[in-house]
Amino acid sequence: MSQLPTTTSWRRSIEVSAALRDRYQSPLAARRLWLAVAVSLLLHGGLLAVHFSFPDASRAFQERALDIILVNSRSPRKPADAQVLAQASLDGGGNTEQDHRATTPLPPAARHQDGDDLEQSQRRIQELEAHQQRLAAKARSRTVVAPTPAKEEQLAPMPAPSVSGRDLAHSALAMARLEGAIDKKLNDYNQRPRKTFIGTRASEYRFAQYIEAWRSKVERVGTLNYPEEARGKLYGKLVMTVSIKSDGSLASIEINRSSGHPILDDAARRIVTMAAPYGDFPPAIREDTDILVFTRSLRFTQSDSLESKK
Repeated sequence: MSQLPTTTSWRRSIEVSAALRDRYQSPLAARRLWLAVAVSLLLHGGLLAVHFSFPDASRAFQERALDIILVNSRSPRKPADAQVLAQASLDGGGNTEQDHRATTPLPPAARHQDGDDLEQSQRRIQELEAHQQRLAAKARSRTVVAPTPAKEEQLAPMPAPSVSGRDLAHSALAMARLEGAIDKKLNDYNQRPRKTFIGTRASEYRFAQYIEAWRSKVERVGTLNYPEEARGKLYGKLVMTVSIKSDGSLASIEINRSSGHPILDDAARRIVTMAAPYGDFPPAIREDTDILVFTRSLRFTQSDSLESKK
């Protein structure tokens, strides 16, 4: 059977309750309680004062400016403490303690904005219209006829200046000299030799016969007078232009492309000169040609003979 609490146990419970009541009602306990409340209020107030916000997503995709320095040199090793970005590694130095960079002045680039083309076109149209208006006004001002002055306001004609006989003689002499110079130039022009130029592929019959006769004679004379210093040693080909007068005499020789051997070039000139004079021009050529100019190739062969071709 359960026993009822005795008087001693009741007394002990009452004493414990009284002790607890005295403990929490003391001044020290009250101060601790108020301090805890104050700290709690401060913490809650600070949390309420702080605002948290998410970053703006639109700014995350905006372009950021990136400064890059263009350098005009390059170093084999990278700098330990790079201060700027560049297109190449450059470990540079300097002679000043201040933070300066050597720069090259560049002209400012024109900034193009939307609508610039339209504004420029409108401005150009306005300028053209103004220019046309000025031209029209100038044309109208030129077409205005000046009023005819009255008879009494007309000026008397200026008297003709008197010319002495000496002036007339000098003028006539100068005119005669000028006419003489003009006549001389005309005569020189008319008396100049009529040249006919025949290329390496001329096929006109009247010239082909004459040039064929020239070729045959040059080959015959060249083979008989082959240069001794070139026999069995030098071979080559050259291109020359020959001018022949109507009487068959040689007018000029010009080497257009050398054989590469001065001995052969000189021998070709000597052979063509030695073969002159050539035949007179036939009437079919003489009627319109005073000097015949043609280009042919001369080849010194390994058989110590001379050949001429177109």
